[in-house]
Amino acid sequence: MCQSTIPTLLSPELIVRALFFSPFNTAAAHARMSPQPRTIVRPPHLPGEPNTGAVLIILFSVEQTTQVIMIRRQEHLQYHPGQISFPGGRREVGETLHETAIREAREEVGVNASSLTLLGMLTPIYVPPSDFMVHPFVAWHNGQPEVHADASEVAEILMVPVARLDAPSSRGREVR
Repeated sequence: MCQSTIPTLLSPELIVRALFFSPFNTAAAHARMSPQPRTIVRPPHLPGEPNTGAVLIILFSVEQTTQVIMIRRQEHLQYHPGQISFPGGRREVGETLHETAIREAREEVGVNASSLTLLGMLTPIYVPPSDFMVHPFVAWHNGQPEVHADASEVAEILMVPVARLDAPSSRGREVR
């Protein structure tokens, strides 16, 4: 059995230090967490620009365990139906990327933006099926957030212990 290398309880300070740790091999981290080999940059032969979006990785601690909010997307959605993801979506005109991440989290899971502390931004990642360049942001919520799913987009809200994300059983691919 593989033990996680992620501590069960993380502090916002420790998370901020990890966000700015240098050097960090982004490509290796993405490859480790991907269910299959994939590109993290947009192929140069594609025309135009990719769609731009942002996600919010909301961390909080409950019972000495740091957890993260994830969602299972509705099956009827055009892109990524039924997939597990972080709350997020397309940037609207006039928004900054962090505003997009916070707005989408509020819309999809009902989290109160004023209760979040933005900790930083991770490396953007290209998502080929929807031609999106996704900009991930990390935020801290003191205590367990009150959430409610936007039923038009979110089938289920998941509160996942961060240490579980490091388990090999958490990475996989389901073919539909």
